[in-house]
Amino acid sequence: MKKTLTTIALSITGLVAFAQQDAQFSMNMFNKLSVNPGYAGTSQALCGTLLYRDQWDKFPGAPKTGLFSLDYGRILGGGLGLTVDQDQLGFDKTLKAKLAYSYHLNLGFGTLGIGLDAGMIQKSITGNFLAPDGTTAANGTDQSIPWNGTSATTYDVGFGAYFTNSKLYLGISSLHLPGQTLSSSGTANVAYSFQYQMARHYFIMAGYKFDLTPDFSITPGILAKSDASSTQVDINILAKYKNMIFVGASYRLTDAIPVMAGLEWPLKSGRSTVKVGYSYDITLSAIKKYNSGTHEVMLGFCQKFVKPPHKQSHQNVRFL
Repeated sequence: MKKTLTTIALSITGLVAFAQQDAQFSMNMFNKLSVNPGYAGTSQALCGTLLYRDQWDKFPGAPKTGLFSLDYGRILGGGLGLTVDQDQLGFDKTLKAKLAYSYHLNLGFGTLGIGLDAGMIQKSITGNFLAPDGTTAANGTDQSIPWNGTSATTYDVGFGAYFTNSKLYLGISSLHLPGQTLSSSGTANVAYSFQYQMARHYFIMAGYKFDLTPDFSITPGILAKSDASSTQVDINILAKYKNMIFVGASYRLTDAIPVMAGLEWPLKSGRSTVKVGYSYDITLSAIKKYNSGTHEVMLGFCQKFVKPPHKQSHQNVRFL
């Protein structure tokens, strides 16, 4: 039974890697920088976010993803951002790191950020490779498989535009613009060839905040992502009470229903906030029989910087 589950896991892993190269997050409304460099600094604060996702819990070879992002506004006419994430699917691991710059245009009714990011992608196959038939590095005879692991690294570039005001946000972006091929090959004794084609990804996001009462608001939103061969859409709604307690739900087409909750509270300074969140995905696809759902946790921090008021002094000419 264990061997069968392992075979299924690796097969599913291959399908996921082919259909969706970039990791997905259910709390995507708190993770805009990683998919749109135009977002960098538009909050006019120093903000950091940590996300960890355990997809299809207790399923062998299931994806596990960690992400850190940091951005800061009001610098160089716009904002700067940093994103580092690692995604592991079975024996396949992807590490990405990129810097973003967004130039901000004040349109009067909101801010438009036009951004570019650049960085690196590393793909690797770990040394504990397990073939579907149970063959491992210790007893493998197929020299076309990199039993001892291999990796390849290349550069990456993305572009995005993001508009926001007190109610609305709207973004469009494209990542992996060069469409790089990551490849490596074996030595004379171990002849293998590893190739991985990065597909360009396209994202559209939008949301609008409705203030139902002075203390209660709801924000419906959407995130559509495509690699031009397959498309995934997340439709979500987030409710907030006194800008401190939030609960929400999403529908990811044919895949899952994520539910989430969290807290956001100000620190003593009044300009700093800390945010924690948790989401659980109820799996809808056929794989639901073999896993215990998906868990995701989020930790965030924001510090707003307010310029001190300009003080003016005047001297009365009558009193020298």
